[in-house]
Amino acid sequence: IIAGVGGVLIFLPQIALLFLLISILEDCGYMARAALLMDRLLGNLGLSGRSFIPLLSSFACAVPGVMAARTISDQRDRFVTILVAPLMSCSARLPVYVLFIAAFIPDRTVLGGWIGLQGLTLLAMYSVGAVIAVPVALLLRLTLLRGTSSPFLLELPAYNWPTPRTVFLRVYGSCRAFIVRAGSVILAATIVMWALAYYPRSEEIRQDFDDQRSAVTVLPAPDRKAAIQQLDRAEAAAHLEASLLGQAGHFVQPVFEPMGWDWRIGMATLASFPAREIIISALGTIYSLGGDHNEDSGDMRRGLKNATHADGTPVFTVPVALSVMIFFALCAQCMSTLAVIQRETASWGWAAFSFTYMTLLAYAGAFGVYRLGLWLGW
Repeated sequence: IIAGVGGVLIFLPQIALLFLLISILEDCGYMARAALLMDRLLGNLGLSGRSFIPLLSSFACAVPGVMAARTISDQRDRFVTILVAPLMSCSARLPVYVLFIAAFIPDRTVLGGWIGLQGLTLLAMYSVGAVIAVPVALLLRLTLLRGTSSPFLLELPAYNWPTPRTVFLRVYGSCRAFIVRAGSVILAATIVMWALAYYPRSEEIRQDFDDQRSAVTVLPAPDRKAAIQQLDRAEAAAHLEASLLGQAGHFVQPVFEPMGWDWRIGMATLASFPAREIIISALGTIYSLGGDHNEDSGDMRRGLKNATHADGTPVFTVPVALSVMIFFALCAQCMSTLAVIQRETASWGWAAFSFTYMTLLAYAGAFGVYRLGLWLGW
């Protein structure tokens, strides 16, 4: 359980760097000028220049991004911004991208050696939400939130050198909030996941594998050790499949099969609804029961690579890994964001609409990428 939380905290340096860069841009006065420069472009996309700061802030976390939309006076522009802000890839998605890219995307260069394939994939994951936000915003302005926008007026502050103390406090506050969430929401979810994956314990399964272990004791020492390790993994997998988590996973498996997911990926995804990064600890909890892996990044990657179905085929392939990343790039799995949307719009209807349309987008995107990957032979 402790390792499950640690599997999320290991990504804190990358997240701190993201918060640092955004804090520097805010403190030097560039953000307001960027909003002015982006007004014409965003206006053609159904938004306004004032939407730029909330959208950019959402790359760190959608919660302050949605709250920053308060500065938009026009209600239609504000609501459109609120509804598309969660599509920006927040810091909670970064651990998902890093894990699956490092594990399944080949470490080689493309485009004549100019760029690494892993880096290009990470850039694509960060871009896909922003690209999808364009037609979503246009569609909202043509349907549910149609109408003309108010003129864009903005007072430009003077350029300043970033104040180290201010930048430090912003980064510290953001990182502290991330750690607190890892120690509360993620810890609670990890405990629940472990309990669901551990209970009930089948006495028949235990007795059956004890008998098999007794049978291999006659083997030579090296072969006996390997056979016992294999039996331990098989017993853990059998207990997991018979657990409450396994039973629920098999029940919902038909929903996830079109995306190439097995019941374990589906259950880890459902468990990550409180916070997207929970999928890291959830997968670690599930797959550590099937082997002796720690949840540091290297062992976690090896554990996912070595995961197999009952017929011996790998659970994770490149198309499956891409479908998981696309799903998390577009889904609305964050309770805090939905709660803030409800508060800012004064309506649970808009929060439900945000969750529904983003979930459908994520499912369609993951399905399409998985099928495309199979067709291309990845």
